[in-house]
Amino acid sequence: MQSQTRDSRWLALVVLCAGMLMVILDQTIVNVALPTIQEDLGFSASGLAWVVNAYLIAFGGLLLLAGRLGDLIGRRTIFLAGLTVFTLASLLCGLSGSPEMLIAARFVQGVGGALSSAVILGMIVTMFPSPGEQGKAIGVFAFVTSAGASIGLLLGGVLTQALSWHWIFFVNVPIGAATLLFALRLLEHERGVGLREGADVPGAVLVTSALMLGVYTIVDAHSFALGAISVVLLAGFVWRQATASRPLLRLGILRSRNVAGANVVQMLMIAGMLGVFFLAVLYLQRVLGYDAVRTGAAFLPISLSIGVLSLGFSARLNARFGPRNVLLPALASMTAGLLLLSRVPVDGQYVSDLLPAMILLGIGGGLAFPALMTLAMSSAAPEDSGLASGLVNTTQQVGGALGLAILATVAENRTGDATSAAALVDGYGAAFTVAAGLVLAALVVGIVVLRPSRVATAGAEAAEPVVVTG
Repeated sequence: MQSQTRDSRWLALVVLCAGMLMVILDQTIVNVALPTIQEDLGFSASGLAWVVNAYLIAFGGLLLLAGRLGDLIGRRTIFLAGLTVFTLASLLCGLSGSPEMLIAARFVQGVGGALSSAVILGMIVTMFPSPGEQGKAIGVFAFVTSAGASIGLLLGGVLTQALSWHWIFFVNVPIGAATLLFALRLLEHERGVGLREGADVPGAVLVTSALMLGVYTIVDAHSFALGAISVVLLAGFVWRQATASRPLLRLGILRSRNVAGANVVQMLMIAGMLGVFFLAVLYLQRVLGYDAVRTGAAFLPISLSIGVLSLGFSARLNARFGPRNVLLPALASMTAGLLLLSRVPVDGQYVSDLLPAMILLGIGGGLAFPALMTLAMSSAAPEDSGLASGLVNTTQQVGGALGLAILATVAENRTGDATSAAALVDGYGAAFTVAAGLVLAALVVGIVVLRPSRVATAGAEAAEPVVVTG
């Protein structure tokens, strides 16, 4: 990819981000349409959760394997395959006329999403080896991954109200087809290191089974026995990787405190944030009476804040102060925003009770995501960049599933059988407090584990971030 011209590389980045945006949007665009889907297809209350869970299990379970396959047989090949599967599965989701068909199509969609998204960050750091350009490219990618979630809420509301829930899936088909055509033209063919360098079939079975079972346990089963089996399978995978002559995952990638620490911080941060999106939607609709479009619009300050910081300032700040020193105040900002949300009243006003929290969350997200991605990819060799990218996405998905399960359980236990607005707000407030605790824990891990990097001097070019090597 390094033979690409400067202009073609930035066009290729747009293609990669378009593929990622489809995946990110799909994770939140469905939430707003769930009540309509339930009424139209006759889902039971418990069955409706599988519209989300089927996707999460396939997506979260295959990310690590997909990232490594990208290193072995070529990241471009895996990206194109994933994009094709995701687009076709989106068509099947939109055509679904029964709960069973939609759930099956959502599982296949999760497979495609895992294949395409797992290798994108690895392709970006390979295309942009220069620290300055890499910082800018990661800023664009971070904007897409973080702001896409709130954009999905707005788009889901608009499509559901203006057309029908089927279009939240149909919209992926022309976008996916166009992205595929441009990807074939703009992404240069690359050779992987070969399956012989890491075709660890037992390891692949162990890690995929462990992650799928773990995500299933978190999002639906809540079973100690299944959770224990998942941990045993994961321990077996680690043992296998430590002893195999050609492991699927080189454990040395985790010896860097910044790489390992960044993934732990990200998991805790996403656990606090993603569940909040879900619960804040419920607060706006059930307590304040917002419709789907107004609910999505309420999250625009987060998207705008993330966009301004990710695209305009994050690379310069990472260059000047180092990603760790940018990350820590960003996490503090997010914690403050969540604590403000924990105090929302029954008769809340958007400008006074919600907007300040939204701005703090947007500022924190806009600074935290690029810094975390820089840290998480900092010690990955080119032949392991797909694996490191898959690991970043895996911790995101596991953190999101874990956070949603924890926060929804906290809210439900506090509310109990009561249906009054006051009881609902009490439950949401308790969940927001727990979310703040999760992000605060991420801040503590960042302080203790992450190491500062050398930063540019005052007279150095601000757009040239120093990539962490610790």
